[in-house]
Amino acid sequence: MASEKQAENEHRAGPGSDAFRAFMASGWTPRTPAPAPRSEAAAWAARRRTALTGRFPGERLVIPAGGLKVRSNDTDYPFRPHTAFAYLTGLGAEAEPDSVLVLDHHGATLYFRPPAPRDSAEYFADSRHGEFWVGPRPGTEEIESRLGLGAAHLDSLPDALAKDTDPARIRVLRSADPDVAAIVDRLRVDGPARLPEADAELDRHLSTVRLVKDEWEIGEMRSAVAATHRGFDAIIEALPEAVARGRGERWVEGVFGLHARHQGNGIGYDSVCAAGDHANTIHWQKNTGEVRPGELILIDAGVEVDSLFTADITRTLPVGGRFSDAQREVYEAVLAAQEAGLAAVKPGNRFRDIHAAAIRVIAERLHGWGLLPDGVTVEQTLDAENGGWHRRWMVHGTSHHLGMDVHDCALLRRDDYLDGELLPGMILTVEPGLYFKADDQLAPERFRGIGVRIEDDVLVTADGHENLSAAMPRTAADVESWVSGLAK
Repeated sequence: MASEKQAENEHRAGPGSDAFRAFMASGWTPRTPAPAPRSEAAAWAARRRTALTGRFPGERLVIPAGGLKVRSNDTDYPFRPHTAFAYLTGLGAEAEPDSVLVLDHHGATLYFRPPAPRDSAEYFADSRHGEFWVGPRPGTEEIESRLGLGAAHLDSLPDALAKDTDPARIRVLRSADPDVAAIVDRLRVDGPARLPEADAELDRHLSTVRLVKDEWEIGEMRSAVAATHRGFDAIIEALPEAVARGRGERWVEGVFGLHARHQGNGIGYDSVCAAGDHANTIHWQKNTGEVRPGELILIDAGVEVDSLFTADITRTLPVGGRFSDAQREVYEAVLAAQEAGLAAVKPGNRFRDIHAAAIRVIAERLHGWGLLPDGVTVEQTLDAENGGWHRRWMVHGTSHHLGMDVHDCALLRRDDYLDGELLPGMILTVEPGLYFKADDQLAPERFRGIGVRIEDDVLVTADGHENLSAAMPRTAADVESWVSGLAK
């Protein structure tokens, strides 16, 4: 399927004689396949599959996991399945590359590559898939008992897709695996010349349906947030060493990555560890700079747990444990904006109301500091068509949906996203900021080089919201106590 081809290195060819193959196949303890316990996620995934087939009745839906991506020559990046595949199967970090979920009137079947027998060349000679190289992999019985769905060998997928259905009633998640999409397209060659629209509808639906989280998903998000909190604690404890060692942003990045990998699957996205003026580069991910006493460090990071749900949290910390007067002034302006954004998170409001509430505070503070052009009022700068001067210092949006993707539900149409009604079960971020670049001559000199963002992960509830990351200090005084108490 879609796994990228690695370079072939002839110098690595091993013995291939029949005698050697027979020797390698002998002397192993026999395997006894045993049923695996049912996954906690299986029942929830089954409900999602039922809802999906109800949305597309009588159709065959093809949901690939995707394949391995080559990092360099004959090494791959760590595999992460497509989010829709993980959502519908309950397989997260342990998913097998190239697997494909098929839903139709027969039920749900997972096509995958089971482990090869020990007398096969794949077992000991295939460094990408062979168990001798990569370790134990699940068999058909384990998949079926663990997930509560049917399982079959990947090689049988093309025939299964062609069997017993109208090719015009097959939809494939094209973005996940172009090779699987090509198989479906070949089946459609004598049918209507469609069908990119039908596939796009499936893709968009699978993005949209994740807007409202179920009870299990919310629990996974709580775990991701808690793990991220522990990662931030570890960063603060390591700040003195980050200062002393030099190239401290990399040290901070590494400390968080250690805890993310230990507590979950790893980081949910490349961490921003931006000290000093680097904090004013919104997506600073080079993380090559120094961490210096007296400066701030902005850390935007999240742990992705094994189910692939990720947190996304930002804290801006005074490296020496205390904000300067100017740093505190900027920090408290951002905090006030975040509080306004948080207050707008409640059922019945629109998604865009969060940004509107937060950015008004930002615009008011900038106006009060005299930073808007002469004669420009708060209302004028907030005018969507003719304003925008405040965006020089706060260019990004205040919120995005969050879940298995850090920018979850990204395929929603703009109007459905921004004008969408907030509903209980949605999880989103609230993350205003202010950024005064060191070379910004329109900024007050005392603010130049200061960048602040505060970001929390928020669950919409029946009567308002719950800040899932509320245990992580946010006020200036609490942040100072946090840093001073751990960075010793």
